[in-house]
Amino acid sequence: MSLPKPVPGLVISYSYLWSDEHKDGVEEGRKNRPCAVVAARRIVEGREVITVVPITHSPPADPADAIEMPAPLKAYLGLDSMPSWVVVSETNDFLWPGPDLRPVPGSSPTRFHYGILPPRFYAYLRDRILKAHARRRLLRVQRTE
Repeated sequence: MSLPKPVPGLVISYSYLWSDEHKDGVEEGRKNRPCAVVAARRIVEGREVITVVPITHSPPADPADAIEMPAPLKAYLGLDSMPSWVVVSETNDFLWPGPDLRPVPGSSPTRFHYGILPPRFYAYLRDRILKAHARRRLLRVQRTE
């Protein structure tokens, strides 16, 4: 079992903590879900701080808050065939690898990632996150170990 390098565009299995749950004092994500790494940066201790956005089956209340994933992309990553959205209006930050990184369900040998987003989709995702930030609609949850 080896960990992948946490590069932007990598889709990992992660116990995501929604910002509304965090505001209510919850410290652990309710379930494991695919999440896309959108940033990775070094810190003093030599570990990386990773920023991820969640992938969910729930359609957004505001279409500006998420991107619907194309079915071929979901198939390429090995995700289910149900419609899914990548949320661009909130993130989790954590130290890599962190206790909330989870094995991909059913993976053998054990893997922690589904694959990597194509460059064009990742660039579009990044731009939509930046727009959410500019609209002051980007909620960030800092996770601890």
